[in-house]
Amino acid sequence: MSTRKAADQGKSPGGYSYSRGWRQFSRAILHPGLRLLIKCRWAGKENIPKTGGIILAPNHMSYVDWATIALFADGYAHRYPVFMIKSPIFEVKVIGPLMYKFGQLPVYRGRGDAGLVLKQAEQALRAGAAVIVYPEGTATRDPGLWPMVGKTGAARLALTTGAPVIPIAQWGAQHILPYGSKKPKLFPRKTVRMVAGPPVDLSAYAGQRLGASTLAAATADIMADITSLLAGIRQETPPAVPYDPAAALEPGALEPGALEPGALEPGAAEPDPSSGAGQA
Repeated sequence: MSTRKAADQGKSPGGYSYSRGWRQFSRAILHPGLRLLIKCRWAGKENIPKTGGIILAPNHMSYVDWATIALFADGYAHRYPVFMIKSPIFEVKVIGPLMYKFGQLPVYRGRGDAGLVLKQAEQALRAGAAVIVYPEGTATRDPGLWPMVGKTGAARLALTTGAPVIPIAQWGAQHILPYGSKKPKLFPRKTVRMVAGPPVDLSAYAGQRLGASTLAAATADIMADITSLLAGIRQETPPAVPYDPAAALEPGALEPGALEPGALEPGAAEPDPSSGAGQA
């Protein structure tokens, strides 16, 4: 198949594929429904490239903020979001095949090919996709809901592929479904504020070996930009030192939810994430 024909069918030479028709269907269903349920206050569209592979890196506070980031990315910035989603979802009748048609990426856990999602995410980025990576790896455990210490997946993908990391801060989804709750609070309608900042400057790490120290430093830069954007939305001062869930654990203990996907560390990936923001 020629490159041009593959592109017309939503398929890249590297193997990443999706259905344009089914993506249009998802837009027709998702956008109107979400806009009926939430009030959107968005800003920063000018910071999101219109074409090319990009990593959208939002803070994570609620298990409904996948929906708000999807609406922000596609309905506001016109970039269809690609998520890393737990592989069992892809095995569910009807839903599973749709996930593939939408171009979403399955995450395998506890298997020898657990790192496959990294390669798939790289393929998607090189094919021009907008890949959502929650750098925290799970909903924040910070008592004030500030971003935590991040995982290194977003930085690794960015430094491997050259794709820009767009920091995104959001506030409000936690009022719809607080972390740990199973009952959403849809009414009265909640306002969700979201802002995208300029690409994180990772030029200092270009050409460096992707060792632990390099990835940790690049990740800290990503989290700092997200936190700064959130401080602008909240008009509050964030903690001087971000919450580190690993440091909060007793030796040998495991925090509930610590193994949730999303970090894009080897063997893990996320499924399911300023003031004056304008209304979308």
